[in-house]
Amino acid sequence: MLNRILGAIYGHLRSSYYKERYKFFKKNYNIKSNFGFNGTDIRIYGSENIELGKNSYIGSLSTIELAPNSTVRIGDNCAISHNVRIYTSTRESDQLLTGNVTITKSGDVLIGDGVWIGANVFINPGISIGDHAVVGANSVVTKDVPPYAIVGGVPAKLIKMKSVKPT
Repeated sequence: MLNRILGAIYGHLRSSYYKERYKFFKKNYNIKSNFGFNGTDIRIYGSENIELGKNSYIGSLSTIELAPNSTVRIGDNCAISHNVRIYTSTRESDQLLTGNVTITKSGDVLIGDGVWIGANVFINPGISIGDHAVVGANSVVTKDVPPYAIVGGVPAKLIKMKSVKPT
């Protein structure tokens, strides 16, 4: 009985914590009021520009990193699954990782309207994903994705173009 009561209290506190955290995100970043945070442990960090569109959502365990002088823009009506990583900076791989000198690259991440991003996707800095594109689960996006494309894999490659387009 005590375990059930403690479990209920913990669940309520956890839920309240995430509601407040997501209110903080909406207040301090450019996030539409009807953008959805679906789940827990969603992280947004950095102090740069972010625009999250209306009727879009992001799932549990996802991260948006905002490097200096970069922007993340997610369009309207987007479905971003859980454990998605969106980064605007990374270390340059062609270097020796010795001492304090590290070379980084950064770039905006721009996601169009009506995009569906599957679970466990990693989106590199400087990537644009066109309107109505689909990125399959477990993909690593290293190149721009054109509108209406369905991509997947590591690295993500074109699978096919959508045959259905809005009129």
